[in-house]
Amino acid sequence: MKQPVIAVILAAGKGSRMGGEIPKQYMDLAGRPVLAHTLAAFDHAPSIDALVIAAADAAYVRERILIPYPVNKPVSFVQGGRERQDSVWNAIRSLKNCEIVVIHDGVRPLITVEVIEQSIAAARLYGACAVGMPCKDTVKEADEKAFSLRTPDRSRMWTIQTPQAFQLGLLKTAHEKAVKDGYLGTDDSSLVERLGHPAKLIEGGYDNIKITTQEDLELAAIYLRHRGGII
Repeated sequence: MKQPVIAVILAAGKGSRMGGEIPKQYMDLAGRPVLAHTLAAFDHAPSIDALVIAAADAAYVRERILIPYPVNKPVSFVQGGRERQDSVWNAIRSLKNCEIVVIHDGVRPLITVEVIEQSIAAARLYGACAVGMPCKDTVKEADEKAFSLRTPDRSRMWTIQTPQAFQLGLLKTAHEKAVKDGYLGTDDSSLVERLGHPAKLIEGGYDNIKITTQEDLELAAIYLRHRGGII
């Protein structure tokens, strides 16, 4: 029997850089909350069987997101952690029967079904996949006083996004080691890399932006208008 593919949607952030009292995942984007756009994309992805939402307030998400903007697939909740990594750990510990787990930021509402499906296929083949884009700008490594130290080869540099997809056993082992070592990574693929297992990188699109500032929200609205839809 085929094991399910589960999407973990991280929606526990407070959005302090955005300003205001409303966390950025609940702010309005083209007439619906940012998180509603994100959930719709995963709801439409054929390979996704269920969703797990890591949230600070599950009741709020049910009332303000899932009731007015329902999804067809099963949805469950885990408590969001203090750090992003804690939220992912809470989610993957709740999974008992799962082939592939797909981790995605709830504030990346422009993700497409095509990229979700590609990330799952790559995780099946390689064990780990991270979505991103090749760098367009020159990258500098700086010291603590903001003086340049060296210039990495731009042709080998990527900016990393989500989703990131993994075989569940691999991701769980990576998180267990991180907990044991007291290691805090910036994303899940960095935890897997510590096991000596590289992630396959695939392109997500320069429009797969993370809503962090008011300017990001305005840019996302422009992308949506040009796309002509939510997915």
